[in-house]
Amino acid sequence: MTPPPVLCVRDASLGYDGRPVLQHVTFDVESGEFTALVGPNGAGKTTLLRGIVGLVPLIAGDLVRGGDGRRPPGYVPQRDTLDPIFPLTAREVVRMGTYARLGILRPVGRRERRLADDALDQVGLRPLAEQPYWSLSGGQKQRVLIARALAAEPELLVLDEPTAGVDPGAAAAIMDAITRLNRERQLTVLLVTHQLRLVRPLVRSVIWVDGGTATKGTPEDMLSPERIADVFGAFAVA
Repeated sequence: MTPPPVLCVRDASLGYDGRPVLQHVTFDVESGEFTALVGPNGAGKTTLLRGIVGLVPLIAGDLVRGGDGRRPPGYVPQRDTLDPIFPLTAREVVRMGTYARLGILRPVGRRERRLADDALDQVGLRPLAEQPYWSLSGGQKQRVLIARALAAEPELLVLDEPTAGVDPGAAAAIMDAITRLNRERQLTVLLVTHQLRLVRPLVRSVIWVDGGTATKGTPEDMLSPERIADVFGAFAVA
């Protein structure tokens, strides 16, 4: 039996203060799918992503998250507000991902500690668990934040530019960790990216955001040389 889609968006409009940035958006994200959300700067990619995780309200239409309905998406924002000098270890940052499941005044227990350590394992950073978060490299910090999202046991992992501001080696390590989560654990992944060459061979589908709406299709159609050259210039096709 085919599982239901993890995300269903139907004729949705999203924006701020009642003014739509995107309108008539319709697509599904299937269980286990790896989807890239791409398009020119300012087109509304982050607005759509924030709507998916519930940070931006719908102006119209429907957005339904499937699965058991109790687990929110694991969200990795483009820029985290965690103070880089705050005295937390990598493990303590990851444990923050379990807090939403804890009741009021309920302390972190054995299960939450295990979830945090498992999440660090999944991104390849268990050996750095006791390192201060501020002392980590940019790529390592990003993988810690991915682990924090994983500690919430999401059915859908949503990432906004996970490789922004890191060197090529760190970007490759981040994408390798995300790809393994998708392929080995069947975790559904949706990410915003400008790294078209990096994601083209990895993703199963692409949502193209432009012109006030979003269209989903195959990487071959959505990332065709003609489309990329038209929006980003010929240099982006090579």
